[in-house]
Amino acid sequence: MKIFISGASGLVGGNCLSYFRAKKVDVVGSHLSYMTPDTVYFNTLSPGDAGNFDIAAFRPDIIVHCGALTHVDYCEQHPEESYEKTVQSTLNLVEAARECGATLVLLSTDYVFDGREGPYKETDAVNPLSVYGRHKLEAEQEVIKSGLPYLILRVTNVYGDELRHKNFVSRIVEQCYNRQHLTLKLPYDQFASPTNAMDIARAMYELLLHDKTGIYHICGSDFMNRVELAMKVIGYFPGTSYTLEAVSTEQLGQPAARPLIGGFVKQKFVREFPEFTFTSVDNYLQSKIKS
Repeated sequence: MKIFISGASGLVGGNCLSYFRAKKVDVVGSHLSYMTPDTVYFNTLSPGDAGNFDIAAFRPDIIVHCGALTHVDYCEQHPEESYEKTVQSTLNLVEAARECGATLVLLSTDYVFDGREGPYKETDAVNPLSVYGRHKLEAEQEVIKSGLPYLILRVTNVYGDELRHKNFVSRIVEQCYNRQHLTLKLPYDQFASPTNAMDIARAMYELLLHDKTGIYHICGSDFMNRVELAMKVIGYFPGTSYTLEAVSTEQLGQPAARPLIGGFVKQKFVREFPEFTFTSVDNYLQSKIKS
């Protein structure tokens, strides 16, 4: 396999790059605004950028699109930018994949659902509530109708190792290590399946290795709300100073609507890969304590 990853300086893309390299895959990962020593520059919004890595010359068998604008409330308030960074970037990589004859892998989200009857299977009806969710769904639809071989992985509540500690779990771990006082105002009515980015990388590798296509739901072995998730992390750091206010989503008054009962039933994946083991938040936190 030869793989090109857009957005490889981020959480999911970075874990994919690390895991694929460990598996001796010929892989190149790119960055746009956040450069890392392991990535090359590629602007998915401007395929003609003279500084772009030459995908056509690399001739990947697979293009993995991890780059997107993921700040849900920012997307709600900046819909044109959301479209550009989520939908148009996907369209540009569709053309790159077409030129290379490559399979396209798109990372999507449980925000394509309305959260009324989750957790969700791949066959459940989509109904996004937010600009972010609608644009993710539109990106999915563009990939599906492209006629290319494709793999769409819907993921949710992703956490794990990343250089900037931007994800919820990693950020709290870092603050606990630094003995900072935590001030948390979290919704008790938003449920999802926290998922380690490395599990996404591992699952993606198996799917690609076995030439799987279509839509797959990928998630960790937990199902909890944001308050439970925060308390799970804090529990590994006795003596942490924190203030926690548990509120309803309505009380938060966030610009973008959230699917309250999100997360996934990953029956399709585990039926095809019954020996694959997804990890839990506890597994991740235990590894952080040991290290």
